[in-house]
Amino acid sequence: MRLQILSIYLICIILSSIVLVESSNKHHFKENDEVPFYVNNVGPYSNPTETYEFYTLPFCKPSSISYKKTKLGEILQGDSAVLSDYQFPFKSSFENKQLCEYTLKKEDIEKFKKAIGEYYYAEMIYDDLPIFSFVGTVDDSDPINIRYYLYNHIPFEFDYNGDQVIRVNIDTEHIKVIELSDQDEITLKLTYSAKWQPTEHQFSKRMDLYEEFFTKELEIHWLSVMNSFFLVVLLTAFLAIMIMKILKNDYSRYSKTDEEEDSDYQEDYGWKLIHGDVFRFPPYKNVFSAFYGIGWQFISIVCGILALSLFGMFYPNNGGNMYTAGIVLYALTSGISGYQSAKMYKNMGGNKWAWNIVLTATVFVAPLFIVVILSNTVAITWHSTVALPILTMIEVITIWLFVGFPLTVVGGIAGRRLSENFDAPCRTKNFPREVPPIQWYRRLPCQILIAGFLPFSAIYIELFYIFNSVWGHSTYTLYGILCLVFLILINVTVCITVALTYFQLSMEDHKWWWNSFINGGSTVVFIYMYSIYYYYYISHMYGLLQATFYFTYMLIVCFFFFILLGTVGFYSSLIFVKRIYRNLKSD
Repeated sequence: MRLQILSIYLICIILSSIVLVESSNKHHFKENDEVPFYVNNVGPYSNPTETYEFYTLPFCKPSSISYKKTKLGEILQGDSAVLSDYQFPFKSSFENKQLCEYTLKKEDIEKFKKAIGEYYYAEMIYDDLPIFSFVGTVDDSDPINIRYYLYNHIPFEFDYNGDQVIRVNIDTEHIKVIELSDQDEITLKLTYSAKWQPTEHQFSKRMDLYEEFFTKELEIHWLSVMNSFFLVVLLTAFLAIMIMKILKNDYSRYSKTDEEEDSDYQEDYGWKLIHGDVFRFPPYKNVFSAFYGIGWQFISIVCGILALSLFGMFYPNNGGNMYTAGIVLYALTSGISGYQSAKMYKNMGGNKWAWNIVLTATVFVAPLFIVVILSNTVAITWHSTVALPILTMIEVITIWLFVGFPLTVVGGIAGRRLSENFDAPCRTKNFPREVPPIQWYRRLPCQILIAGFLPFSAIYIELFYIFNSVWGHSTYTLYGILCLVFLILINVTVCITVALTYFQLSMEDHKWWWNSFINGGSTVVFIYMYSIYYYYYISHMYGLLQATFYFTYMLIVCFFFFILLGTVGFYSSLIFVKRIYRNLKSD
């Protein structure tokens, strides 16, 4: 069955690659060919999620509004590109071409001043290449008399190689401005220019020009990651040696106890004492099985996305391909969650199969849907482009309803029929043993702090770069480092969860099933605490719209990784517990 799961996983990667690969044939032009120039969104620089349509600001509009055909990923990331009156024929240079001339009323001037004061920036698109520019600039050297300047002339620079556009940039040194004062109206004349120059940079690598990691920063990044890697190796070796030595002493002690003949009775102690209860199934079997199954699905999704990223599918400003890949992979890997959940549920002796399948299919989708509805309501109230259209929501729900859910059902049926019996080394007694009193510092809350802090300390450096990319304007393309960090996270989670499971069993506490799952996923507690710190002390985000999106979606991300890491922690603990009790002599 593992081979079947691997086959499904490979099919997911292949299908996702087919969906994401874009042909470059449309990017060839002849001299003076008209290339559409789109204006996308505007919004405060500090709030990357708070975006509005370009013409919500009083720029001169085209005679008719024509929207760019957008993909699913572009809609999910809030793109709303409109064909503009800018005209840039291929390889045609010119100076001071007039876009429009019109009169700004006082209310329009105030809109521009407000936007400039909040550092609004605009995104434009030419041949699928993004162009970013602030709306204007502000001079606040005199707090009493703040002066606002609107960009009224934008000089564009184009690099080309043969018949293809390589890069588009704005020459910030030659931007012209006009001051917006307190007058009742002002005549605004918008102009632009174009300068074309050849380059030898290849089209296939043109997105590399948008990467923001310089050599020195990249070296520092690698050094920090390698430092974490070696610390993790030392930690893993230390824990492995310590556990092995303790287990060796335990086996030696138990062996001597079994061989003693001078005593009529010798009481077991430590983890051997609970051999008749350690494989007693936990409460809430259905919920536990659902989490376990979805955890394997999430592991497949993350591995699939990392594999696609290593193949160069997620270049900067790629039109939301990662969103599309996530949705496609989630739908296609739903069979894995159904299979693993049903398999575990059958091993536990469950009989509510319909409820198991429904719970597996909805335990993550339902909270995600609530978050989307909440954030979408706020976005609609603010007239933001990040508000998902109803047709897009129907499209995503349809993918889940007609692909994801049926595959979950099929996987559940397969898991139920192909599942083998639970291979427990020890027979479970009829009546559960009472758990002795445990000191407060050995209970679950303290275990969560220990189990969550160590994995978080291994990844927090990388979290800074990821947060700057997702919730800022930095570009993240170091997917090789990301794969290494993910492996580090999995490794530390396995080691610390196994160690805590052993210490729990040594205290004669046989209720380790849920504890190992919670300990494995406890890293998300620190990740969410870090997200709060990042919002208030590192970023400059503000406002209800941005805060709603940030904290609700970070909650969903943490829930995602709680299930994923919890599954890793439980599964590694299950293997460990089976191994130590299989080598134990017990009555």
